Amino acid sequence: MKILILFVQGIVLLCCVGCSAQSNKSVKSNLIDSLMKSQSDAFRQVLQNSKVYELQVMYTQINRDTNNTPSFKTYQYNVDKNRYFYPASLVKLPVACLTLEKLNKLKIKGLNKYTVFEVDSVRAPQTPLKKDTTTVHGKPFLAQMIKRAFVVSDNKAFNRLYEFLGQKYINESLWQKGYYDIMVQHRLANSDFDEVSNRYTNPFKFYKKGKVIYEQKEAYNDIEYLPKVKQPFKGIAHINKEGEKVNKPFNFSTKNYFSLETMHQMLKAVMFPASVSPQQRFDLTEADYQFLYKCMAMLPRESTYPVYNKPEHTDGFMKFLMYGDLFKKKDYKSKIPAHIRIFNKVGLSYGFLVDNAYVVDFKNNIEFMLSVVIYVNNNQVLNDSKYQYKETGMPFMVNFGQLIYEYELTRSRKYKPDLYRFRVGR
Repeated sequence: MKILILFVQGIVLLCCVGCSAQSNKSVKSNLIDSLMKSQSDAFRQVLQNSKVYELQVMYTQINRDTNNTPSFKTYQYNVDKNRYFYPASLVKLPVACLTLEKLNKLKIKGLNKYTVFEVDSVRAPQTPLKKDTTTVHGKPFLAQMIKRAFVVSDNKAFNRLYEFLGQKYINESLWQKGYYDIMVQHRLANSDFDEVSNRYTNPFKFYKKGKVIYEQKEAYNDIEYLPKVKQPFKGIAHINKEGEKVNKPFNFSTKNYFSLETMHQMLKAVMFPASVSPQQRFDLTEADYQFLYKCMAMLPRESTYPVYNKPEHTDGFMKFLMYGDLFKKKDYKSKIPAHIRIFNKVGLSYGFLVDNAYVVDFKNNIEFMLSVVIYVNNNQVLNDSKYQYKETGMPFMVNFGQLIYEYELTRSRKYKPDLYRFRVGR
C-alpha cells in the first residue's frame, strides 16, 4: 500500500510541473503509460503487445475556475488518425445530434422530436415503418429512435435516423463543422444494403393530428467518397458474405470511419458547447441538450418505454469503461453507484472495442473525459466471430476506466465543480 501511495503522489507531482499550461491544451505524455505500468499485472499483456492491440487513448482532465468555467488538458497515447479502426455504433452520437439540429433548422410549426412519422420504401432493400411497439402510443417518433440508439445501441433505430438525414447531409454537415476525420457511409448491421443502396434513403412523412406537416422525398447521394485513410485494410484474411474464407485483408474503404481525436472533440462539443468554436457546435436548444444527456447516461433498467429486461441488459451493457464487467457477468445485482453518471457511446464490432465517455462523480466532485479503442483479434481473421472481447477487450476497458477514475480521485482541484447541469434523473 505504501508503494502505491508514493507512486500516486509522484504522478500528482509530475502533473503539477505542467500546471501553467494553457486551457484546452492537448499534449503527448508518458502519464497514461506510467499509470498503466503502476498496475502492471492488469496491463502487462497490452503494454507488451501494444502494436497488436492497436490501443489508442485520449484522456482529458477538467478544472473549473471561480465562475465554474471549465478548462481542459488532454493526454494522448498512441493516437493516430491514419490508423483505421471500425467505429461501429460510435457514429450514433453525431447522427443523433444532427437529427435534433435538422429539426431545429427546418423551423416547421408542430415538427419536433416527438412528432409521429412514417417511413416509406421505394426500392429494394428499403423497408417501410408505420408502427413502433416500443412507444406508448405504438407509433414511431425521432426522440424514441435516439433513446433506443443510446440506451441499448439499437441499430434499427439508428438506421431510421440515418434515413431521415441521408448520407450526403450527414457527411457534409459534419465536415462543414470542421469534423473532417469522419465518414458515415452506411446503415448498421444490415448486410442487405450494399455501397450503392446505402446512398439512397427512404421517404418520410410527419403527422400532426392526422395531417401531414412535413414530407421528405427519397434522397440520393451522387458523390462517391474516397477513403479517409490510406490503408483501410485489416487482418490477413476474412470471411465473405458467402461464408467462405478469403486469404486477403478485409477492405474497410466503404465502411464508416471516425478518428479517436474527432470523436473526443465531438463529445466535448456536446457536453461543453461553450468550450468549442461556434463552428463546431450543434444547433441545439437547452432542452435538446438535456434530452441528449439523459439518453447518453440512461441505463437499461431506467427505461419504461420500452422496458429492457433481457439478461444482457445490465448496468454495464453500454458502459464499457469502468463497468463493462457487468456485461460479462450478466449480474442484475451489480449496479453502477447512484452518484456516478457516464455520458457515452460505445462500439463493438470486427474485434474493435471503443468507448467515448464523459464521467461524472457527484459525490466526490470529479469529472473527466476518456476515449479508448482496443483491437482484440488474435488470429487476424475478420468476420469469423472469433474475437477476444470477454477474455481481453472488456477486462481492459474496465480496468483502464477504473485506473483513470482512481487517479482522478487523488488529483487536487483548486475549485470544486458545480455539476448540476449533468444531474439527469435516475
